[in-house]
Amino acid sequence: MARILVTSALPYINGIKHLGNLAGSMLPADVWSRFKRAQGHDVLYICATDEHGTPAELAAAAAGQDVRTYCDEQHEIQKRAGEAFGLSYDWFGRSSNEPNRRLTQHFANVLEANGFIEERVDRMIYSVDDARFLPDRYVEGTCPHCGHVGARGDQCDNCGRLLDPTDLIEPYSAVSGSRNLEVRDTRHLYLLQTKLEGAIRDWIGSKSGWQTLAKSIALKHLDEGLIDRGITRDLKWGVPVVGADGGPRPGMEGKVFYVWFDAPIEYVGATEEWADATCGDWKSWWRLDEGADDVRYVQFMGKDNVAFHTVSFPATILGSGEPWKTVDQLKAFNWLNWYGGKFSTSQKRGVFMDQALELLPADYWRWHLTAYGPEHSDTAFTWEQFQGAVNKDLADVLGNFVNRIVKFTEAKFDGVVPDGGEPGPVEAQLDADLRATIAEATEQFEAMEFRKAAAAVRAAWVLGNEYLQVAAPWTALKTDRDLAAVGVRTGLNLVALFARLAAPILPFSAEKIAASVGATDLSWPAADEAWLDAIPAGRSVAHQGVLFAKIEDAQVAAWAERFGGAA
Repeated sequence: MARILVTSALPYINGIKHLGNLAGSMLPADVWSRFKRAQGHDVLYICATDEHGTPAELAAAAAGQDVRTYCDEQHEIQKRAGEAFGLSYDWFGRSSNEPNRRLTQHFANVLEANGFIEERVDRMIYSVDDARFLPDRYVEGTCPHCGHVGARGDQCDNCGRLLDPTDLIEPYSAVSGSRNLEVRDTRHLYLLQTKLEGAIRDWIGSKSGWQTLAKSIALKHLDEGLIDRGITRDLKWGVPVVGADGGPRPGMEGKVFYVWFDAPIEYVGATEEWADATCGDWKSWWRLDEGADDVRYVQFMGKDNVAFHTVSFPATILGSGEPWKTVDQLKAFNWLNWYGGKFSTSQKRGVFMDQALELLPADYWRWHLTAYGPEHSDTAFTWEQFQGAVNKDLADVLGNFVNRIVKFTEAKFDGVVPDGGEPGPVEAQLDADLRATIAEATEQFEAMEFRKAAAAVRAAWVLGNEYLQVAAPWTALKTDRDLAAVGVRTGLNLVALFARLAAPILPFSAEKIAASVGATDLSWPAADEAWLDAIPAGRSVAHQGVLFAKIEDAQVAAWAERFGGAA
């Protein structure tokens, strides 16, 4: 049994997350965590709300709340949404909690002691009309590298280059739109990433298990040349800057750490929160000198978060000189777009997690976002594709198979698994085909190739339907009860097997499917199991109702009217 630490990109606190956020980090992290747990491994899946920075302050002000109250409410909303979607966090923490505050201040002080932080008098953008310094992402303008209009002051989403606000052409305040901006002096701490470039490059080079997308983004930023990054801001809400003695630092009064400095540290902080709540040992997951040397650490995130997790956060960890666990495998996802445009929390564009659950159960969405997600290229969500995935894969293939065999057993065999007869060549071929298909699904899940894994799982369901067409127990029953019994018994065993295969992606439906044949085992099938002989004769079965209702054209039309579409 391996110990596996899983983290997914922290959802920001300003509002419920959209389907693109879900598909690009939290859902695949959950599916893979469930898969590894089902294999019997010790998995710790950690996530948290990312709560600091200007967006939280502005969102709280817009809601008429103080920022702490706003974050308290939004954390609970996001936690409930995750639970409703079946996200199996072992802990869902908060970056505003004490562990992250203490760890952030610790890392800053250690980095400075090691010569990787220095104070600089900086020239930063001040909005006269807003009466505040503007954090990087709240200065927008034209990217000097690719000409993209609307680039943020920290990064251009079009070409991916990391920026400083003063790089932008024709900058303006994203808070108010004001162009009445000035560059003013302000004192800040800088992380000297340039001193750590060689260490970061060597570290990235040692990571053979990284996905191609993640490694290519990391190397792109290194090849373009690292810059020293400011890690403090002129804000009230955040982790306060303190001196080595823990007291106020002269010249840094009223300043907090940049949200992108403290947010990744919350992976560690949230694990400490988990340990405090469960009497666990967080250091054995994060400190190599405390037993974490046998931990396999896997991160999931969208491609826009890769640079910070492969350059900036590693600079913090490596620069500390302390024996912290670093990521072994990083799975990056492309973007799920909304009819060719981007989902947007701030612009309320697309379907959000709470709205999705008003329309259909979680497993409908989980299947589509996993089986057709933005894994190797940007992918556009459309209502028509979603309808097709649900109707063809879930209703026609999986749901139809389970309903047919269980209802037939109830009607013709008194709802009891029949005895009699011996499996023949048809069952032997089915067993061989299933073994190859399940081996493929296992291999693709191991490789975190989720679309291919889902395709293999669906292929197993298809084999079940094809078997029933050949075995045709409803026809055999007219002349040979034993032959019909073999077909029914095999079909009911397939129901139990399909529940196990579905469980990582469809956790709610898998329980209902298994219950229909009196099964509770949702572990991942082992290669040497006798899958077709697991449900004993004499066991009662019970139809669980419609597992997956088809999406009608009228529903698609109504949703397109409500949420928009190609127009």
